Amino acid sequence: MVVFFTSITTNYLPKARVLAESVKRHHPDGHFMLLLSDALPDWLDLENEPFDSVVTADQLGIPDFPRWAYMHSVVELCTAVKGPAFRWLLNERGAEKAFYLDPDMAVFSPLTPLIDRLDQSSVLLTPHQLEPETTPDAVLDNEICSLKHGVFNLGFLGLRNSEGGRKFADWWAKRLLDHCYDDIPGGLFTDQRWVDLAPCFFDDLEIVRDPEYNVATWNLTHRHVEGSLAGGITVNGRPLRLYHFSGFDSGAQEQMLNKYGRGNTTLWEMRDWYIAECEKHGQEALGRLPAIYGVYDNGEKVSQHQRLLYRSRTDLMAAFPNPYVTDVPKHSYLHWYRTEFAANQADGIQEPAELLRYELQQHRNSLERIHRSRAWRLSQKIASLARLLRLA
Repeated sequence: MVVFFTSITTNYLPKARVLAESVKRHHPDGHFMLLLSDALPDWLDLENEPFDSVVTADQLGIPDFPRWAYMHSVVELCTAVKGPAFRWLLNERGAEKAFYLDPDMAVFSPLTPLIDRLDQSSVLLTPHQLEPETTPDAVLDNEICSLKHGVFNLGFLGLRNSEGGRKFADWWAKRLLDHCYDDIPGGLFTDQRWVDLAPCFFDDLEIVRDPEYNVATWNLTHRHVEGSLAGGITVNGRPLRLYHFSGFDSGAQEQMLNKYGRGNTTLWEMRDWYIAECEKHGQEALGRLPAIYGVYDNGEKVSQHQRLLYRSRTDLMAAFPNPYVTDVPKHSYLHWYRTEFAANQADGIQEPAELLRYELQQHRNSLERIHRSRAWRLSQKIASLARLLRLA
């Protein structure tokens, strides 16, 4: 059995529907599993969904799940469960081959070549880039970005149910259970940085270097996309198979597409199609739904500061094994945070290093966004002046 799966909270359901439909269009016999790090909505009717099964993250056998989930932001949680899900699929469900695909992907041609490659290799990975960049901007946007976030894009991963595949899944699951955090200054970026080590640890592994997989704005400098949805789309003359619409919600996808694919009508047709498909599947209604593990049981949003403090102190983990509960003050982490922690802060008690690193990274991210925005505006101004000179 070949299993495809993605990992989401309910607000990403429209994107997951687009992905699942694209998979089933080319692989009708493949099993598509939706992994949900959220409460299962009572209105979700599998008979009318493109998913063959839905599994919630608390069904994966992760010990002390409420405590563990609380220590992760929503994005961290949806990536941290990927390793345990692979291990569960291979060991408990007997999947012969399993593929993870990010929810913001779409399949445009059959993935049969990848399915066949798992007959020879136990692990398939796709790098962010396949060729060196040649301009300073592209080095900054793509190569340096990969050095910070991970060489391989873990929006895609393929594993075979072999000794090598199970060893990889077990190793990766253990690392993600303990260390799947967005902490670039601390050397981590969720699940991706760990897999930089995979070629060193596992020899039954293949790096997929074909340009038609995991096409995204970070590799458009060397991947020429042309054609149309009606007539077929190619990448460097080969059929496009897997496209990654990463960065839609943040606006980064549009910004980078303007920068590296501005005059490419095919890429913009794909973007328009993707927006329309997501809207058709409920983006407007579902896109802002809060995730159950992002709020306390009284509906109040969990702050990142509260998460970081909790996961940095074993005494808090022991005292509040389910930090989401709020009804009894002496058992409520939120109550403790508002009273005891506020008092400690007033007394000048130092925050843990992880909190300080997080705050420093937020400042760095803000400066980087400002820098990129200014650089983009300057490049547009220069291009406009160049056009005027050509017309003069």
